[in-house]
Amino acid sequence: MAGRFPPRPTRTTVRGGHLPVPRSLDTARDLDLGLTLGPLRRGPADPTFRATPDGSVWRASRTPDGPGTLRVRVVGGRAEAEAWGPGAAWLLDGLPALLGAEDDPTAFVPRHKLILATHRRRPGLRLTRTGLVLESLIPSVLEQKVTTHEAYGSWRVLVRKYGEPAPGPAPEGMHVMPDARTWTQIPSWEWHRANVDGKRSATIVRAARVAARLEEAALMDGPAARARVELVPGIGPWTSAETIQRSNGAPDEVTTGDLHLPGIVGWALAGDRTTDDEAMLTLLSPYTGQRHRAARLILLSGRVPPRRAPRMTPGDITSI
Repeated sequence: MAGRFPPRPTRTTVRGGHLPVPRSLDTARDLDLGLTLGPLRRGPADPTFRATPDGSVWRASRTPDGPGTLRVRVVGGRAEAEAWGPGAAWLLDGLPALLGAEDDPTAFVPRHKLILATHRRRPGLRLTRTGLVLESLIPSVLEQKVTTHEAYGSWRVLVRKYGEPAPGPAPEGMHVMPDARTWTQIPSWEWHRANVDGKRSATIVRAARVAARLEEAALMDGPAARARVELVPGIGPWTSAETIQRSNGAPDEVTTGDLHLPGIVGWALAGDRTTDDEAMLTLLSPYTGQRHRAARLILLSGRVPPRRAPRMTPGDITSI
């Protein structure tokens, strides 16, 4: 697409990464920035995400126009944002959706006391929509059947080694994730050093090879988007839900196949920690159309069943 249209001066300066493009939105009066963007953070040391003491959230993303850095904060009920790099304009165009402008929290009707109480305590929760599928898919694949600690470590190692420094005055250490081609070229031994087994690395490579087709899912409705993503061998319902929740802001795409979520939902709504996926979906059926939001509120309530067994022991294949 490059060269087909005459460049606009404001975009030219941004593509060099020298000047920020500012934008503000007067739609953030009740927005809780941390709750809304928190699901995009893959661990406290995620190189693509940073929350700073001044209340700003920084994101480094690989957009269709190239790498970009976004800084956003809420001041006096207004969301103020700046962006740098080739992807700056794309990030700012998507800012309303990122902050939940396409989400409709008024469509949600609490039907349990616990959910009602949490909903009232957390009025600023919005469901984010990034419009970027691969960005959420790859770390979700890394989280398949391992502890979050392991997955976060693998994501951190791979992004820092094969990504690139975030454009603009981003906080030190921030990186943009690798492009699709780079993911396909990571040697097998480097996946191993990052503590990623062959099954997960092969799934990521297969997904990266059809990245353009997967990114089309960002414009589909939830079920169609999940069906598109699940065409890639190695991607099932758990991974597709975790991806589409973030890329599409899908309020009804509840995660199934999770080790803990059914028990948490069952305990919160029915006092039954042995709940399976089928029973969880039955419990959430009053929230059809908003089941993902209901599950988020249950998790935010803090009501979880008491632990009966030790935590899953993290694995480490790097020394094998």
